[in-house]
Amino acid sequence: MFYYVSKIAWFFATPSNLLLSLILLSLLVALVRRLRGFGLGLAIVATVATIALGLLPVATFLMAPLEERFPQFQDDGKPVDGIILLGGAIDASDSVSRGQIAANEAAERILDTIQLAHRYPQARILISGGGGTVFGDGVDEAPVVADYFKSIGIDPARFIIEDRSRTTAENALYSRALVQPKDGERWLLVTSAWHMPRAVGVFDKVGFPVTPYPVDFRTGGGANNLYIFASISDGLRRLDVVAKEWAGLVGYYLAGRMNVLFPAPHASPSAAGSASL
Repeated sequence: MFYYVSKIAWFFATPSNLLLSLILLSLLVALVRRLRGFGLGLAIVATVATIALGLLPVATFLMAPLEERFPQFQDDGKPVDGIILLGGAIDASDSVSRGQIAANEAAERILDTIQLAHRYPQARILISGGGGTVFGDGVDEAPVVADYFKSIGIDPARFIIEDRSRTTAENALYSRALVQPKDGERWLLVTSAWHMPRAVGVFDKVGFPVTPYPVDFRTGGGANNLYIFASISDGLRRLDVVAKEWAGLVGYYLAGRMNVLFPAPHASPSAAGSASL
């Protein structure tokens, strides 16, 4: 139930959808003679807000703290037992219909996992991602990615396929059930940098200690974060992504799916040690 409610609620709360709905609603209100001034005024405010949020680096400022929460992975020479790839980097349905991988803007999750698979040839590769949608079952993502990895020469005997999950919380829960991680094992968690805090939080909660391997950075850091967007759609797209992630952190914490509101590197080991399902 949580899954369906959250997906439907977020459709209407997505900033770009909300702003457009507000503009349309304002114009409808303006059709009422007595409320014409109020409606037109509200439409102007909503339009200006849409332009400003789309062009100014507001979304970048909101995303930067998420991406900078966990440092980039540095190989310290310690063995790696497994690599966890979280879904969200491809469109599984398009990949199947086209007969080739259809990656999206999070393609670095796939690319870096391939690199890690070659760097750590003994490591198992857990591919986590189902295909459930709000209105029915979609194509499971994990098997599609596994087939792609196999096609480029990665040994399928290394794969662990988790194709039931529809959310980040389920990624962690079902992955732990499949792997049953042992004390001392080291598993690299590959996901987008802006998604890493929530991902680490839910893996800690279910008692699966992971080493963050953030990829798919959307912000450049420093002065690069001051740049305005080239188009309104670019800024609104980033705003939609980052707003959903911050909302996800709050929602997961309130729902008891994470031990802390904003997971941090120093909190991961202790949280994992006291985690419970």
